Amino acid sequence: MNKGQEKFFEFILERVKEDKREEAKALLAESFQKQADRMFTPEYLASFAPRMMAVLKPEHIEEVKAIMAEYGSSFTAGSK
Repeated sequence: MNKGQEKFFEFILERVKEDKREEAKALLAESFQKQADRMFTPEYLASFAPRMMAVLKPEHIEEVKAIMAEYGSSFTAGSK
């Protein structure tokens, strides 16, 4: 996990429902692996986002959606 991923990991875990922490960790690990494998495609991001939203505390959903919309595409394969 690189520094940016660590920061995002901590950011997300602070906003996750207590009983969903392990699920969130697994989702984040999956997404970081997709990035490492250069398989973090727009299609993957579209499938990842709703799964991540489902584990967040309701009051943080819009905040995380905005972050993902702003930065998510910069991590997709073929971007940059």
